[in-house]
Amino acid sequence: MNTFETDAKYVAHTYARFPVEIVGGKGSLLYDRDGKAYIDLGSGIAVNTFGVCDDAWISAVTEQLGKFQHTSNLYYAEPCARLAEALCKRTGLQKVFFSNSGAEANECAIKAARAYGAKTKGEDTYTIVTLNNSFHGRTLTTLAATGQEVFHAQFRPLTEGFVHIDPTEDALLAALDTHKVAAVMVEIVRGEGGVLPLEPAFVDALVREAKKRDILLICDEVQCGNGRSGKLYAYMHYGFTPDIVTTAKGLGGGLPLGATLLGDKVADIFTPGMNGSTFGGNPVASAGALNILSRIDEDLLASVRRKSEFVFDALENAKGIESVAGLGLMLGVKPVKPAKEVVSRCIERGVLALTAKDKVRLLPALNIPDDLLEKAVNIIKEVCAEGIE
Repeated sequence: MNTFETDAKYVAHTYARFPVEIVGGKGSLLYDRDGKAYIDLGSGIAVNTFGVCDDAWISAVTEQLGKFQHTSNLYYAEPCARLAEALCKRTGLQKVFFSNSGAEANECAIKAARAYGAKTKGEDTYTIVTLNNSFHGRTLTTLAATGQEVFHAQFRPLTEGFVHIDPTEDALLAALDTHKVAAVMVEIVRGEGGVLPLEPAFVDALVREAKKRDILLICDEVQCGNGRSGKLYAYMHYGFTPDIVTTAKGLGGGLPLGATLLGDKVADIFTPGMNGSTFGGNPVASAGALNILSRIDEDLLASVRRKSEFVFDALENAKGIESVAGLGLMLGVKPVKPAKEVVSRCIERGVLALTAKDKVRLLPALNIPDDLLEKAVNIIKEVCAEGIE
């Protein structure tokens, strides 16, 4: 059997895969079994921060592999400690809990928020407000937090205690006045929900009300963090610091790693035994993440913002394109034609892109060369215009 047939027979049918088998690559170019090259505008859904087979990341990971690949969290390991230090110094938050994924990072944030609500206001203060069109993970609890009904079907009863609202000040105030709220959890850019950045006025209201009511503010930066927005974390565009920040994906650069960053109010909310993870802070994943984080500097972030501006300029008002939204190199292009049709045609022409609702979603490596980005954008532009009067 070939790979397609073996996958169909033995892998759970949870993915609607495109008919492409990747066998190798370098940087922002991937190759299939037939030798066809593709410009990668997905980067493993915002994971491969510096593309495929990044030499510096491989070196950092390999060096740690030569020392030891894992030890339990009953012992100390330098890469884990150094990564926590780097994250705290870059953000101003105080402590970090490491896990394996974005969903687990969000689970930790939810646990911290509920523990804080119980400690400060009583055990009935556990509700967490999230946004419609949000996405926070696929565990039962993070599905409950996710404000998209399509993800809830067939999995009820979900964890109770979540309220979903539109990102407006009126909806926020109504929820905070009605429920005993421990926290509000938001994505600065709702990725799976359609690549939708929050309006500054809503964020201002959110920050104001959270402070006034002593409600925790959680930013889910699983997809939009780690330089993707043009800042280290997307909340930094809005001039505030959350109480909790969650991240994963691009932090590990290709290895599973989640992180929950805890601010002053919750820095010491956990005591031994309250949370844990066998693989969280794995030394190999942490060594790779340290290398990734060390290279997300202002020069790189400036180039992300520049490349973002290029994509906006090239695609906004182009034939067959209704709109372009997003922040940095997390972009959603709404074509006149169905987004999946556009993505399929782009694959035929050697460009790998993603979808998000009715949009073509672009998440290229942060260091994608200008010439490859320009070539890929031109192909998207041409595909969107095909057959449009």
